[in-house]
Order: sequence, then C-alpha cells, then structure tokens
Amino acid sequence: MFAVVKTGGKQYKVTKGEVIKVEKLDADVGSEIDIPEVLMVISGDDVKVGNPTVDNAAVKAKVIEQGKDKKVIVFKKKRRKGYKKKRGHRQLFTTLEIQDITI
Repeated sequence: MFAVVKTGGKQYKVTKGEVIKVEKLDADVGSEIDIPEVLMVISGDDVKVGNPTVDNAAVKAKVIEQGKDKKVIVFKKKRRKGYKKKRGHRQLFTTLEIQDITI
C-alpha cells in the first residue's frame, strides 16, 4: 500500500515505514502529525484517486528531526562591469517517518 500526499507545495509517494524529508512543518520532534491532503491511495488492485483529495484518507507520521539543508551558493556576475553578488541559502526541513496510511 502506498499513497501520494501533498505538503509544502510538493507531492511525495509514501509507504508505511518510509522516512522522507519535507519542507519545514510546525511540529515538535517526537510528536505525531496527520497529513490530510492525500491525493491518491493504492492498495493492491484497489486504486482511489481524489478530486482533489481522497475523502476520509489520512497519513500519520512521526517527526524525527528538524534542521537545515546544505548551503546553496547563488553567484551573479556581469563581466567588465564590476558587478558581482554572492548569496547563500539554507532551506529548513522536517524529517518524517510514515507510521500509517488510513483510507
């Protein structure tokens, strides 16, 4: 059984026991959260596709970690003009372990 869920503007294909890294969620480490936006659930030959979400479906997940990703460097330059900018960005993330998929 697996499901396609939407969180943080992105879609993830998840199965029970899987660990995924998503955009930062406002939850404490060790707490359990529900992801209500389930777009599709497949269990064997039974396929349920939502319009836009599947009714009464939810994915339970446990928050394992809150953190920052590696730094991404953005460097802009125009030759012979004396223009250059260097910027860095570290994206915040939440690591989730999928506990259960309910239909």
